[in-house]
Amino acid sequence: MSTPEIPVSTRHLSLALLALALGGFAIGTTEFVTMGLLPDIAEGIDESIPTTGHLITAYAFGVVIGAPVIVSLGARLPKKELAIGLILALGVGNALTAVSSGYLPVMAARFVAGLPHGAYFGVASLLAASLVRPEYRGRAVSSVMLGLSVALVAGVPVSNLLGQQLGWRSAYWAVLAIAALAAAMIVAFVPHSPANLDATLRGELAALKRPQVLFAVAAGLVGFGGLFAMYSYIAPIVTDVTDLSRGWINVFLLVFGVGSVFGSWAAGVLADWDIERSVLGGFAATVVVLAAFYFAAGATVPALVLVFFVGSLGSVVAINLQMRLMDAAGDAQMLGAALNHSALNIANGLGAWLGGVVISAGHGYRATSLVGIGLAAAGLAVFAIGLATDRRSAHNSVSADLHA
Repeated sequence: MSTPEIPVSTRHLSLALLALALGGFAIGTTEFVTMGLLPDIAEGIDESIPTTGHLITAYAFGVVIGAPVIVSLGARLPKKELAIGLILALGVGNALTAVSSGYLPVMAARFVAGLPHGAYFGVASLLAASLVRPEYRGRAVSSVMLGLSVALVAGVPVSNLLGQQLGWRSAYWAVLAIAALAAAMIVAFVPHSPANLDATLRGELAALKRPQVLFAVAAGLVGFGGLFAMYSYIAPIVTDVTDLSRGWINVFLLVFGVGSVFGSWAAGVLADWDIERSVLGGFAATVVVLAAFYFAAGATVPALVLVFFVGSLGSVVAINLQMRLMDAAGDAQMLGAALNHSALNIANGLGAWLGGVVISAGHGYRATSLVGIGLAAAGLAVFAIGLATDRRSAHNSVSADLHA
């Protein structure tokens, strides 16, 4: 199902996409800022750092649960109003984080903050695609996702600095302010889209029965874990494998973020060229880059270059998988886009867990790249099997029509 285009001027198109991307910037900031402020939060709630790390899991669990549930229940709502409600809900979740005291209340607040994450990207992606001609859908959707990538470069470091200087709660108040600004810009610049009164909960969830939706979700769930198997341990890799001081960790994080921004831009161009080949190529290139990183992690410049490509390829794969899911989901495009974020958050946890397993087994931090290679290759295989199944079904359908 193609997304109907809403005619807008070039100026208003840019402002509308900026408004939607700003929502993505708020989400990206709140998703990753907790990692940098873990010691401060742990001290503030009087818990150990490993225990406080469960706050990150709580947020991810909120994303996994919230994306399909909220999108399915909100399918009949006007998309602009739904996007506004979701980004304001994100702001509320961050305000709750900022005012909560104690481990369990803060964890509950992080879960609430995670609920709108995937649903927002689902509805924002559909809104962005509706503003442009079909041949530019990929670039429009990647513009929304670009906000998340820019957050890695700007939002997270600034929020970390704010949290370190003014207390960890100030970082979440800052996210609330960004979310409020994004909501105001969406109100002002994103055109109204009518409610889809024909949508039903059963119709939305029927997308989960489509084989190509399941293949794409599985490919992201497994394959994207390859990136996080290695990247989750980038800090000890920098200090113990590359043998650099702790100050270099921020340099590697920045390079990864810049790579992610570049990859988000490239993903839009690639999606408008060929979504399927972009996913296949992205997974295959990830395998190659992680293999190269395994051998080159001990050298500073090669390691930095390869981390840049890891960030770039992560964005290329994530955005093109989202486009694939939007196409495969039929009338439930918004659910398809949201499911991608559920899958990627599961992949985050899966990759980090498997990376930790090989480290605990005594194979060292460098071995996390080998885990990443295996997961990325598995994602490539799942996606390729899905495409082959789809083409076989299409061929059989054509043959049946010819013999009818």
